[in-house]
Amino acid sequence: MTTTTTTLRGERTLTELDHVRLGKLLDERAHPGLEALLDSAEVLRSREVPADVVTMNSRVTIADLPSGRRHPLTICYPQDADPAAGLVSVLSPVGMSLIGLRVGAVASWVLPSGEEHRAEVVEILFQPEASGDYTT
Repeated sequence: MTTTTTTLRGERTLTELDHVRLGKLLDERAHPGLEALLDSAEVLRSREVPADVVTMNSRVTIADLPSGRRHPLTICYPQDADPAAGLVSVLSPVGMSLIGLRVGAVASWVLPSGEEHRAEVVEILFQPEASGDYTT
């Protein structure tokens, strides 16, 4: 099942480095959702990205809607994904829905089973840029 997500310009924020690296993933495979994200996201220098934005390698807590159940996740590149350890690929439905959102935003995605999920970005536990790491 293919998931189509409509992204409005400025709805998502990416660092320049994340934008370039995610663009390289497009060179390796077609991914319409990623292409739409890259085309519509606001792109900022790493030092300018607010600390409440989900960037690559960010560890976040999301709250499932409507249950409120909380889950910590780290958004990573596909080769580093290990869902059992909470490492979620940016190309997965949940990873694609979270990247570039701010704390308080609601992400929505569809699982391969067709089931729809929604979750709020409750907090960012770790963001590389906020800790002074502008190259990871």
